[in-house]
Amino acid sequence: MANLRLQNVTKSFGALEIIKGIDLEIKDHEFCVFVGPSGCGKSTLLRMIAGLEEITSGDLQIAGNRVNDVPPDERGLAMVFQSYALYPHMTVRENMGFALKLSGVAKDERDARVEKVADLLELRQYLERRPRELSGGQRQRVAIGRAIIREPSIFLFDEPLSNLDAALRVQTRIELARLHERLGSTMIYVTHDQVEAMTLADKIVVLKDGRIEQVGSPMELYHHPVNRFVGGFIGSPKMNLIATRVASASKDGVEVVLPGGAHLSVPVDGEGVSSGQTVDLGVRPEHLRVDGEGSLSGTVIVVERLGSETFVHVEIAPKLIVIAEVDGSSSVRVHDSIRLSPVAAASHVFGPDGKALGSLTRHHLVGETI
Repeated sequence: MANLRLQNVTKSFGALEIIKGIDLEIKDHEFCVFVGPSGCGKSTLLRMIAGLEEITSGDLQIAGNRVNDVPPDERGLAMVFQSYALYPHMTVRENMGFALKLSGVAKDERDARVEKVADLLELRQYLERRPRELSGGQRQRVAIGRAIIREPSIFLFDEPLSNLDAALRVQTRIELARLHERLGSTMIYVTHDQVEAMTLADKIVVLKDGRIEQVGSPMELYHHPVNRFVGGFIGSPKMNLIATRVASASKDGVEVVLPGGAHLSVPVDGEGVSSGQTVDLGVRPEHLRVDGEGSLSGTVIVVERLGSETFVHVEIAPKLIVIAEVDGSSSVRVHDSIRLSPVAAASHVFGPDGKALGSLTRHHLVGETI
């Protein structure tokens, strides 16, 4: 296996710059996920690593060696595509062993390696079937097996679960996590689904408009987003972002005026903002509590009951809707008038430039491990 380093990497198509100076290190054995909205450059970046797109400028190193000009098949990588890309006329055995056949590996050794990987992925009983005789999840496992059998230094996954239904996505995601644990390999995974990113990654790279917004572990990004974009993107349901006005600010905290006129003191370093400025208060649904004396009031417009928890959508001002997480047995109903209290110590404040103001207490919250 190997580590990978990107140094000021860019990609342009004519005058259009898609990747804008990426600096990143992915360590040996890490499961690194590139996540971001459509068009952020995550798939382009993965294809540059694979050698399927040329690097306009900057350096790509694998195991300390510059590989910008090394052909894709000589980089020691294996890529799993969204579309499976299986040969329809070949059996599972033939699909998985095809790269070995092209490399001149003897049939006995080829079969032995195919069967070993098939056992790992629980595919042995399907070895003589063709792709049309398999489910979507089984096809994806064959595509993964075809990558494993090459014994690459790094695995690359380009939205491999996008073609699966919801149940298969969850099942295959679990299988990928177990596979990473068993192989101890370096994996780079692209997705637009932040739930996949949170559940699979050791390290998440959040991209926007061809730039890295933040790199960190899932919980670092969840509890300490560096800006409004990361705060709103990571988490499901997403973070509530409420426009507020600064009443007062100091290095010891920021007091904001909420919709409806109530004040909330948030323990963040307020030296970067001043009284009268508009800032965004960020509150995750689990930190917005139903409270008869709450500082926010509104009308329930949607109730999502998921069993163990319920998500309540509350309109607290015209066109301003927040989501609160309540107990699954809650009796709240659509059209109810309720009051909500933000947990100040768990709240975020994003300044006029979108950057997060530093928390003074969040790492001390009970039950939160950063």
